[in-house]
Amino acid sequence: MKVMIAVTHLLGTGHLSRALTLGRAFAAKGHQVQILSGGMPVPQLDHSGVDLIPLSPLRSDGVNFTRLLTDDGDVASSDYLAKRVEAAVIALNRFAPDVLITELFPFGRRVLRSEFLALLKAACALPVKPLIAASIRDILAPPSKPKKAEQTDTIIVDHYDVVLVHSDPQTTRLEASWPVSNQLASKIQYTGYVAPHEAGPHPTGAGANEILVSAGGGSVGQSIFRTAIEAARKTTNRRWRLLVGGQDAPVLIPQLLQLAQGMPVEIESARPDFRQMLTHAEASVSMCGYNTTLDLLQAKTPAVIIPFDDGGEVEQTLRADSLTHLSGFEVVYSSNLTPDALLSALDKTIQAPRRDAATLNFAGAAQTVQIVQDLKEIAL
Repeated sequence: MKVMIAVTHLLGTGHLSRALTLGRAFAAKGHQVQILSGGMPVPQLDHSGVDLIPLSPLRSDGVNFTRLLTDDGDVASSDYLAKRVEAAVIALNRFAPDVLITELFPFGRRVLRSEFLALLKAACALPVKPLIAASIRDILAPPSKPKKAEQTDTIIVDHYDVVLVHSDPQTTRLEASWPVSNQLASKIQYTGYVAPHEAGPHPTGAGANEILVSAGGGSVGQSIFRTAIEAARKTTNRRWRLLVGGQDAPVLIPQLLQLAQGMPVEIESARPDFRQMLTHAEASVSMCGYNTTLDLLQAKTPAVIIPFDDGGEVEQTLRADSLTHLSGFEVVYSSNLTPDALLSALDKTIQAPRRDAATLNFAGAAQTVQIVQDLKEIAL
């Protein structure tokens, strides 16, 4: 079976990371996988086992997701966007997938609506129409107007065979962040959380007894890093390690190093062995994106989470609020983020009983493959 996953990450790297995890799960079952990636390059992510097809890259202008920039920082022209559409359709026709999965669209990425709709139209025009699936995380950015949900329903009914919700319905259902109509409900299948296999311990014990401070792979989180450095000034009994990701890391790291002079703080680029480091860490300080949250749940690391809420974003806040009943999670909202608040939350989470994640379903990648295989068999 040939599987194509179309994904464009615009700010952080979570969307691409999840798509890669799904791709590797399909590849592990012997399927041929192409990932059509329209975001900025992310060299630290593992794309072994899948064929990564890059489009001319785009990123958002910070949290302004309606203003798209090229890798040079220029506003993407209509010609630039048209060439992306052409390249995407050519890639699809060349590969002729048996399965097409669109990550987030049509529940998001409306700014790339023309590109995704062109891909769907081309897929429906293939000699053998592929199974078409939407892949979405546990919590979405709620639609700002009822019309947007209605438009999404129309696209789902017209083009999609299934909506794969990568959540454990015992914990979070789609209704928590999105209006689920009867039409949409008939298409939904819950897969469980899409997470890589548990990382396990680091071979060198990296991260042991440290406070690991991270902000994903995007160019956000400066306030978290700066607050962590100021918190380090107020305490002498902890070691801190800041892992800085995103396109701005080469500029930001020297600035942070200067700010942290004389402090027990190490600062470096985001690392591919981060998940293993979590196993040994005294605690984690991070935002509350989908992939980071699953990493924390799997590693059982005491965690202070600071949900990203710039530009009115609510997804991470909703997710953070859903975790507060679990031991070892403390939430500090960005409006309350101070060195003292961070240190207080760290004390609480480190002293809390170690949580147990055994009841959660992390097999969402394998379950996604099984659902798609079953649907393909039914269609034959």
